[in-house]
Amino acid sequence: MNGPLANPVFRRLFAAQTVALVGTGLSTVALGLFAYQLAGPNAGQVLGTALALKMIAYVGVAPLVGAIAHRLPRRRLLVGLDLARALLIGLLPWVTEIWHVYALIFLLNACSAGFTPTFQATIPDILTDERSYTRALSLSRLAYDLENLLSPTLAALALLAMSYHGLFTLNALTFVVSAALVLSVILPKPAAPHRAATLREELTYGLRVFLATPRLRALLALYVAVSLAGAMIIVNSVVIVRDRLGGSEFDTALAFVAAGVGSIVVALLLPRLLDRTHDRPFLWAGGGLITLGLGLGIADPSFMALLTIWCLLGAGTSLIQTPAGRLIRRSCHSGDRPAVFAAQFALSHACWLVAYPLVGWLGSTAGLPITFSASAALAGLATGLSIAFWRGAPAGALTHDHPAQDHEHPHLHDEHHQHMHEGWEGPEPHVHPHYHAPLSHAHDFVIDDHHPRWPRPARF
Repeated sequence: MNGPLANPVFRRLFAAQTVALVGTGLSTVALGLFAYQLAGPNAGQVLGTALALKMIAYVGVAPLVGAIAHRLPRRRLLVGLDLARALLIGLLPWVTEIWHVYALIFLLNACSAGFTPTFQATIPDILTDERSYTRALSLSRLAYDLENLLSPTLAALALLAMSYHGLFTLNALTFVVSAALVLSVILPKPAAPHRAATLREELTYGLRVFLATPRLRALLALYVAVSLAGAMIIVNSVVIVRDRLGGSEFDTALAFVAAGVGSIVVALLLPRLLDRTHDRPFLWAGGGLITLGLGLGIADPSFMALLTIWCLLGAGTSLIQTPAGRLIRRSCHSGDRPAVFAAQFALSHACWLVAYPLVGWLGSTAGLPITFSASAALAGLATGLSIAFWRGAPAGALTHDHPAQDHEHPHLHDEHHQHMHEGWEGPEPHVHPHYHAPLSHAHDFVIDDHHPRWPRPARF
């Protein structure tokens, strides 16, 4: 892991991410206590609505920010969103109505929906070497897992010295620290996207790239499996451990720890394995592990068996989520990364938005065996679809044809643009009407204005 951390810019950004994650974990605990103060026995309903609003904000706002992120100063955008999050979370202790909580939670997560994809799209511009970038993805996965494991403990210790309102204040401070760390570095200027599009087309550009690229469609299918595994752990751990197995609160915490351990072990081991082979086997193995784990849950597992199952689900999730950034980086031009990372953020959380109520509703109405059966079947189907979408052997270049074309868009003079100029066109990338002669050639293929469809048959 020394590779990415040796880069001072990444080191500070990773510290900003970690600090903000810890603060968010503290607020998650505080929000539950706050909901109970406001709503009493209806606190679960308040939290459920707040989680739904969080996902709606993620799904709805991320593409909006992704469409305009390349037009905004990257560092100012990240700092501004961090400070906005600090202000919004700092207001929570002062609200007195439940709808105030809903409004602040939506706005807070709308800011996160802008911050996270922009942050993710920045890292490949800082760590241009794939080996270092892979280890950075692993570190990011570790940060999320350790936050899930440590934040409840840190919150419990903090509550010995302060009320839960203080946890919101601590979270606000962590966002300020994050903003200061981002402000302390010079970020690479984002590459200009070489596309001409209306605002409406910009809003859907990342989605179109995602759905037109076989390996990204395969990744989206696997996110269905990830969301089912995560929803099963988050929604039904307490039900299984406390109600069915008669366990304690400590046993419930151990179940979450087991899932975190599985994820952490994979995140630590995966970078060296990815140095030697392609991402695809590990992604499919992740889908297989999730399907297996959910299938084993049908058999009414004991507590130790449940810990093993949760560990498998955590490992499968990490096998999919850790390499995801590599696939996105490989599947678009650098100027298009904000839009494609935003599409990934929105689409993956759309899966969670469906999985949460599906798993919760099935568990309460049809019973846990049926819930495990349905989840395993859907995860298996998603893995099968992933294999079908991402068929063929990996290849560095694809041979394809370009028909003759007249159009206008920002461009550099590369293998697609070889034409005469009159002197008024200005520095590259520049915009002027130009003609493309018919062309057949091979290169690393990504979806863009010149390549709106994947060559058939898809090769990788």
